[in-house]
Amino acid sequence: MASHELLIEYLPILIFMGIACVISAGAVIGSLLVAKQNPDTEKNSAYECGFEAFSDARNKFDVRFYLVTLLFIIFDLEIAFLFPWAISLGKIGLFGFWSMMIFLTVLTVGFIYEWKKGALEWE
Repeated sequence: MASHELLIEYLPILIFMGIACVISAGAVIGSLLVAKQNPDTEKNSAYECGFEAFSDARNKFDVRFYLVTLLFIIFDLEIAFLFPWAISLGKIGLFGFWSMMIFLTVLTVGFIYEWKKGALEWE
């Protein structure tokens, strides 16, 4: 009887997953029925980071692609740290608050440095 009760506890998750599958399938099928399907070679071609995908692999390209990627990772990690910090702020006290302020200051200084160096400006 205990396994039956355990399976009943998972029923809402199963229902949620079923509803999610139905809604996503409905959105895909609806877009196929409603939207105008007119693909051409430009739409079907692969897009690779702003430069030709089918050229020589030894071509030089701008390092700013890497810088933007690193910025994304840094700020993504910042958000990953901010949510648990905000939830536990009442328990960690002033030490936790000032630790996060130092962390955010270091990230802000790094972002300003990269901005001043012109790494985010595209021609």
